[in-house]
Amino acid sequence: MYRYDEFDRDFVDGRVAQFSDQVERRLSGELTEEQFRPLRLMNGLYLQLHAYMLRIAVPYGTLSSKQMRMLAHIAREYDRDYGHFTTRQNLQFNWPALKDMPEILRKLASVEMHALQTSGNCIRNVTADHFAGAAADEVADPRPYAEILRQWSSIHPEFSYLPRKFKLAVTGSPNDRAAIQLHDIGLEVKKNEAGELGFAVYVGGGQGRTPMIAHKVRDFLPEEDLLAYCEAIMRVYNLHGRRDNKYKARIKILVHETGATEITKQIEAEFAEVRKTELLQLPEEEIERITAYFAPPELPEKPARSGAFEEAKADSRDFAAFAQNNVAAHKVPGYGIVTISLKPIGGIPGDATADQMDVSADLAERFSQSELRVSHEQNLVLAHVALDDMPALYAELVSHGLATGNAGLVTDIIACPGLDYCALANARSINIAQDLSNRFGSPERQTEIGELKIKISGCINACGHHHVGHIGLLGVDKRGEEVYQITLGGSGAEDASVGALVGPGFTGDEVVDAVETVVDTYLKLREGPDETFLTAVRRLGQKPFKEALYGAA
Repeated sequence: MYRYDEFDRDFVDGRVAQFSDQVERRLSGELTEEQFRPLRLMNGLYLQLHAYMLRIAVPYGTLSSKQMRMLAHIAREYDRDYGHFTTRQNLQFNWPALKDMPEILRKLASVEMHALQTSGNCIRNVTADHFAGAAADEVADPRPYAEILRQWSSIHPEFSYLPRKFKLAVTGSPNDRAAIQLHDIGLEVKKNEAGELGFAVYVGGGQGRTPMIAHKVRDFLPEEDLLAYCEAIMRVYNLHGRRDNKYKARIKILVHETGATEITKQIEAEFAEVRKTELLQLPEEEIERITAYFAPPELPEKPARSGAFEEAKADSRDFAAFAQNNVAAHKVPGYGIVTISLKPIGGIPGDATADQMDVSADLAERFSQSELRVSHEQNLVLAHVALDDMPALYAELVSHGLATGNAGLVTDIIACPGLDYCALANARSINIAQDLSNRFGSPERQTEIGELKIKISGCINACGHHHVGHIGLLGVDKRGEEVYQITLGGSGAEDASVGALVGPGFTGDEVVDAVETVVDTYLKLREGPDETFLTAVRRLGQKPFKEALYGAA
């Protein structure tokens, strides 16, 4: 894992001191809320429906056990004993008191964490594949490049006041687990025919009011040109992005209105100018220096097949389901990648109690090299677990309510906080997610349905990624009533697509039944159990689902 250098430490400590002074002036009345607002947002502090909310950055989704324990401590001492993991690999505390913010930020800084650039019109937390550095299908670990981008983008003097917020994601696998085509800039680490590392570059993806899939502007960008090319993209956006209308200010709108071909020409022209100075050319020694922080752990050699693992699967149906759904292939024989689901049946997606955070930290130390990951699907990950240790790990997860074996299934629901917390929301998300989870919660039902991603947003800002759900739910306010629109056929993976609206929305009392109707229609019409929901929707189109929901008329 990356460790702060002297610059990082001094920089974060300095920002904590500055914000502490600003908080003191707000509490004394020297600053009004209007004056304080831009200052707090620069430090990740929002004002939501009921209280302040602090959003903490987890760069490229990687946490140490020490950092997780500090998050548990803050949840216990300064919040209501829990935190909420988000689709941006961040953690949110929903109930901190303003007077405690300086101390919370000081404690975060003591474990090399902060809340900078988790809000505002700047480059936000750089995200990455949550299986990075461990996945069997990986070309190269994307986290060193994500860290390089983090250092380059932190308080960048030219890009701190962009037309709108800006998001980057990096994946090291052709199987995209980072949703790179739904980002302002998406990067896929790949190799060219000569075996050299570089990037496919995507620009102009995003969700919100106008969901769009990114355009590929470079099939292969040499490794050394990463920062120069990203700088060129940012300059084109900063120059031409709209500032007269925040709803049309994202780079996706600029790409759409200008045209992908013309935008690519402008980026390439700017890139040629940036490259002339050689100031942003990445030296090989710098890449090697950062990459060394992410050196794979020295894992003891194991047989590829584990007798203990196989016996446990044979002895326990629950463990077998967990192994099937929550254990992914590791690049090192004899090891696996474990997803710890934060989606217990009937639970709140992404929430973890302070005790569960502490347990996760303990398990990371015992079984996974003291390292954890946060996924954009609102789960936790232990990236380096020996297959021999899986039964013992599973027993610990069971005893702490963390053993739900539903990763990728119908109850592994993504949901934003919605109207229970968010001042921007039009409808609740949490209760709908809980009702759906309970409706589909039986192991037999989940196994029958197979892979199915439900994603729920409480407003058009799409923090729940509903646009790219296989089934997406968007909560809207219709004459004072919460109504949920259903979209089908979205995907945030390498086959990225935006779901299509089926028809009129359903009330909160109706929507769970409506989703079940959609699922039952799929089960009736699929071409065998191996045809997934997404494949079936793409084959069948909307018609049979519309007829099932609204009648043939």
